[in-house]
Formats: sequence, structure tokens, C-alpha cells
Amino acid sequence: MGSRHLSTRKLPAAIPTALLLSILIPISELGPMAAFAQSSSDDSQAMASALGSYRIGPRDRLTIRVQELPNLDSEQQVADDGTITLSIVGSIEVRGLTEAELAERIREKLLAEGMRRATVTATVNEYRSQPVSVLGAVTRPGNHVIPGRSTLIDVLLDAGGMTEQAGSKILVRRRAANGLSDQVEIQTDDLFLAGDPKVNLPIYAGDLIHVLPVQEISIHFLGEVATAGTLTFRDNKRVTLLTAIARAGGLTETASNKLVIKREDDSGQRFEIDVDYRKLLNGKIPDVELQDGDLIVVKESFF
Repeated sequence: MGSRHLSTRKLPAAIPTALLLSILIPISELGPMAAFAQSSSDDSQAMASALGSYRIGPRDRLTIRVQELPNLDSEQQVADDGTITLSIVGSIEVRGLTEAELAERIREKLLAEGMRRATVTATVNEYRSQPVSVLGAVTRPGNHVIPGRSTLIDVLLDAGGMTEQAGSKILVRRRAANGLSDQVEIQTDDLFLAGDPKVNLPIYAGDLIHVLPVQEISIHFLGEVATAGTLTFRDNKRVTLLTAIARAGGLTETASNKLVIKREDDSGQRFEIDVDYRKLLNGKIPDVELQDGDLIVVKESFF
């Protein structure tokens, strides 16, 4: 077999199966988070499904429509005791019901009052009982009430947009129906610069959005580079090996083509990544994304 020009070897612990993760979904039972990896049409279907399973609570704003009796159509805000009041049927307990369950409850009450037929729809317009929490580098952090159908960009704009301290990542955290939490990581460049609709996620009541602040990434150079030592980057941009070498002034004339990146995994175990610089420079192997604390060792060539 030929030699491998980009490889990892353990020192002494096993190498993690994935060094870089662009999207993290930590549990297998995804629930509504499954929409994140789907197409735009699938996202719309998943959004409708999630909204339909929402449980109504106090201060939510509702729209009630009765096809056969338009004078019963109304806009309602759920009282603190979890009820609404409609003419003809009076007070109705709505706390804990879905939209479909509320529509059916109203229909049953109308039939009990003598109507022969009742076609009822109930829609949540504002999710006031379970606002969306927006944290981190935004102009107005805190709880935000969202309308029935909102996306990640909608909520960020409602929070006044991201500040200059915003980094390159946004975390969206959601509690699934089984009580477990799901999380997805979004790159801000994908959302705002590339305009990728797949990352403009549907946002639901109770979600938490965290715009991570910018942080500094330190990359260390040792050996045959023009400027050895520590370089500091802001994490709002992807830092690659070629970018770091350029910032260090390039390799010296006596530098070897065999580069070594020394890195620690999450458990503190050190491992190494071997890179063939000539092949990297010629585009024959992919550039390597660097992480905070990486040590790049450039040895002297003896040939």
C-alpha cells in the first residue's frame, strides 16, 4: 500500500472517530429536530406537525373560526386560569389542548347546544405561554414571543440582530416530547452569507437560541517557519493550516514537507495529524481546519 499523506496516529489513546463536527445532534430520538436535515418542503411539513402538537397555555393568542356560524369567529387570549369564553357555549377549558383537540371540544359543545353541524378550526397565533429564549451576542437577549410560523432569522431579527461580538456559531436547543434535549449547531456564514435555506430552521415555542460570542483561537508554531510562536485568530472565521502558515510568514527554505499537528481530544489525550505540505499546497489533499491550542511542528529537511 502507498503511504498516507494525511493521517492521524494515537499517543497513546485511541484517536476519536471524528475530529470535526459541523452539526451535532446528540440523541437518537430526534423528535421535531429531524426537520433540521430535511429539504425546505420537508421543513414546512415538520413545522406544521410540530405546531399541531403544541399544547395551549395561559396568555396564548388564538383564532377561532366556525364555518357555519361566522358570528362566532373570534380572536381570543387564554386567561391565566387556562380558559377562553365563547358566545353560546360560555367558558371552555383549553389549557393543555392541541389546536385539533380544542376545535373538537368547541364542536362538541356547539352540537350539544343544538347545532346540527359545526366545522371548527382553532389556531395559535402567538405562543405567549412558551416564549423562545435568545441568549448571547444579540441586541435584545431574553424571552421573545413568536407568531405561529417563525424561522431562525425571524427570531434573531426580533431580538435586534446579532452584535459585533457574535462569533461564527449559533446553537438551537429544543426539548423533545420525550423530555430529552436536542441541539443543532449552525454556522453564521451559512445562514447569512450563503443564504442556505436548510439552516434557516423553523423555530418552535420553548426553543432556546444561543448566539455564541466570538472567541480567540491560539495556534502555536514550532520549527521551520518564518515567525515561530503563537498566533491568535478570531473564531468568526474558519482557521485552516494554510491560513495559519501564511500568517506565520510561510515555511523556511530548509523546512521539511512533513508537517505534524499535535492536538488534544476532549478527554485530554494527545494525538498527531501528519500532513504532506507539498500535496496540501498543490490541492491534492484537503486543507486541515485547526482548533484552539493546536501545535504545528515543522521540522528541518535533511535533503
